[in-house]
Amino acid sequence: MNFSSERLLRFTQDVFEHCGMNTTDAKLAAEVLVTADMRGIDSHGLARLSGYVRLYEAGRAKMNPDWKVIHETPSTATIDADGGLGLTVAPKAMQIAIDKAKQVGTGWVAIQNSNHFGIAAYHAMMALEYDMIGIAMTNASPLVAPTHSKERMLGTNPMCYVFPAGKHKPVVVDLATSTAANGKLEIAQRANKQVPKGWIMDKNGNDTTDPNALKDGGVLLPLGSGETKAGHKGFGLSAVVDIFSAVLSGANYGPWVPPFVSFLDPVQNQPGKGIGHFVGAMRIDAFRPAVDFKQHMDNWIDRFKIAEPIDANIPVVIPGEPELTAYAERSINGIPLNDKVIEDLTTLAKKLKIEF
Repeated sequence: MNFSSERLLRFTQDVFEHCGMNTTDAKLAAEVLVTADMRGIDSHGLARLSGYVRLYEAGRAKMNPDWKVIHETPSTATIDADGGLGLTVAPKAMQIAIDKAKQVGTGWVAIQNSNHFGIAAYHAMMALEYDMIGIAMTNASPLVAPTHSKERMLGTNPMCYVFPAGKHKPVVVDLATSTAANGKLEIAQRANKQVPKGWIMDKNGNDTTDPNALKDGGVLLPLGSGETKAGHKGFGLSAVVDIFSAVLSGANYGPWVPPFVSFLDPVQNQPGKGIGHFVGAMRIDAFRPAVDFKQHMDNWIDRFKIAEPIDANIPVVIPGEPELTAYAERSINGIPLNDKVIEDLTTLAKKLKIEF
């Protein structure tokens, strides 16, 4: 069944306001989630809504945190999010990074003591309005094993880099540093489908295509899968995200990152505070005239689009194109929600006495 973005925005805002979030932040949180669905990132949209509510009900997420800047220079800042939702704290941090970049060319903000922040692209794309390059990344609950291990040590740890262009749409490189994001496993579980080999290992370290193996103690694999397929490079990228997001900010890292699910308690003796994020903005004209950069970005895109294909029916896809296609299609036809997601949202609406 398809739903209009306006309908889902209103419902999501109602849910957050019912949990005590102020109207401004509730609108922002709803926009981050619905934008994920509009861009075709169904794993991070309305499918996550009840998870945020459960975190709030478990006392692990504040709807109106007293977040503050705890360290600052002209080009950098560190924020203590006070246990708030990353959905609202990360965009505010990104705005701080943008404001700093306006003044000194670049701006960088590390965030500690936060929670899940939705899709990284939402925050990074905020820079586009100002002719800036945007960067956003976050660490996450440990589900991924480093190369040569079967222990959960890292999250799916996504990173996003956004580059403005001229006549073309921006290049948006938004990816998990695991072979597959956990949300894709959840989609496969809801659809009762197997997943490709190389996504996960069972608890004994064996490859499996069962999407439920993660629930039984299995692990996700880093980008590239095993070592013979350059999984050590995915491990390295994930480590970069973990260090920028948490070691730099003072958040938890590695196996100490709090779980997203509310029924699991955070581990004891944590070295930091909450989940960590890292965002940045770079003013293009701090390096060269923006118009020149965007002309060459257009040229870059034009040349890659005509790269000789292996199959004439399958052209080269520029990073961000699939999401643009999804956004255009869903703007017309609405957002398709899986039956199990609809059931979950209906149950949530009944519990909160909100119309869905």
